[in-house]
Amino acid sequence: MPQFAVLIHVSDSAHAPDATPEELKECDDDYEALAASGRMSLAYALTPKEFAKTVRRSGDVEGVHRPDGDVVAGFYVIEAADIDEAARLARHNPAVLAGGAVEIRPVHSGGLVEAP
Repeated sequence: MPQFAVLIHVSDSAHAPDATPEELKECDDDYEALAASGRMSLAYALTPKEFAKTVRRSGDVEGVHRPDGDVVAGFYVIEAADIDEAARLARHNPAVLAGGAVEIRPVHSGGLVEAP
């Protein structure tokens, strides 16, 4: 079955290093529902943008690539028959429910990298 990356776009990530279980409950509930569906193969939550560093040819800059808008707060990969089914599966993401967005893109290639 085809794989789709779901990129979570919000003003900032809820996953601060000191975030409490209560602060993460909505995200964790969505994760658990997708994991239970058997459709999700991996998921990563990213820390808030204050922990980011952007690397450019001209040098490193503290912060995210585009500080003037939403940032990628996390991503996961799901299996779906097509992009429309992937969108239906991602529609309940807390970012969408809070007014943010998720971007869904077909996975071209790749996977976990084994250590040499």
